[in-house]
Amino acid sequence: MRDVAIVGFAQRQMKEFDGSPTCVELLVPIFAELFEQTGWTKSDIDFWCSGSSDYLAGRAFSFVSAVDAIGALPPVMESHVEMDAAWALYEAWVKIQTGLVDTALVYGFGKSSAGQLRRVMSLQMDPYTVTPLWADAVSVAGLQARAGLEGGAWDEEQMAAVVARSMSDATGNEHAIRSRTTTVEDVLAQPMYADPLRRWDCAPVSDGAAAIVISAADTPAFDRFPGQSAWITGFEHRIEPGALNSRDLTVSTSTAAAGAAAGVDGVDLAELHAPFSHQELILGSALGLGDDVRINPSGGALTANPMFTAGLNRIGEAARQVWSGGSQRALAHATSGPALQQNLVMTMEARS
Repeated sequence: MRDVAIVGFAQRQMKEFDGSPTCVELLVPIFAELFEQTGWTKSDIDFWCSGSSDYLAGRAFSFVSAVDAIGALPPVMESHVEMDAAWALYEAWVKIQTGLVDTALVYGFGKSSAGQLRRVMSLQMDPYTVTPLWADAVSVAGLQARAGLEGGAWDEEQMAAVVARSMSDATGNEHAIRSRTTTVEDVLAQPMYADPLRRWDCAPVSDGAAAIVISAADTPAFDRFPGQSAWITGFEHRIEPGALNSRDLTVSTSTAAAGAAAGVDGVDLAELHAPFSHQELILGSALGLGDDVRINPSGGALTANPMFTAGLNRIGEAARQVWSGGSQRALAHATSGPALQQNLVMTMEARS
């Protein structure tokens, strides 16, 4: 296996839809920021890979328009995944492992303002038994939360504690959409939004984009890299059945399997992609995270959840903690599909 490191990360989240920038307008300044961080140019990037949703955009191959942000000349090697860009990063990492490329820039973007988000995303459900009910992500998450409450897996106070910690931690994150110092009592005082979920139990959705640069250690470009590196030590993803009645929604066996394969022992920090408060409890249990592990110091998805980049952001935020010395060994997680159907886990570490 080749040693591969995360060497750059940038993100942009639209707190207000003022002008609703195109994907190209979102990405161009992010790419510029990454080139400034790394000291590289476009010619130093061997492979480009993106994550987004043609379903949400409402037209086939809509991601091709984002390639304009890269530039037409010289031509580049490019690929795409129809899901969170964390999986595009996995594709790029595998491509580096094969030896076909040495460096990669991975980016994701999503315009939740482009259409009826909750209706469109319900199309990923089973087309025969669930989609006709138009069960959106919030409704399904409500079913999942209720199953855990009734089964004694967690209680409302635990869910509220997740929200209170996330929002309070996010006060130091300029990219957070929802941030304020709050308490468990403040959360529980809110009215129900989708019983048993309160509004703060559900992540705020926005337009946004993010990008990460990774590089193999044995390449000339890396020798010229002036900054800090977060070295990837494990990278795996697993999937469960899409049918909601074929699995226990209160646990996440795919997260546990991906974590075991990636190697989560010894992590001191975890960035978990949990768009709903109770899902953080599920993920922490699946990964066996103890009280000594800092969870979502950035605030996590509960404070900012741009479509198709929130998982990539978890990886980038964990890498930032490694770069800054805030973590020696960190874990990052991304999810896709209804009720934590598919899960990805990456571990990374600092090296002298």
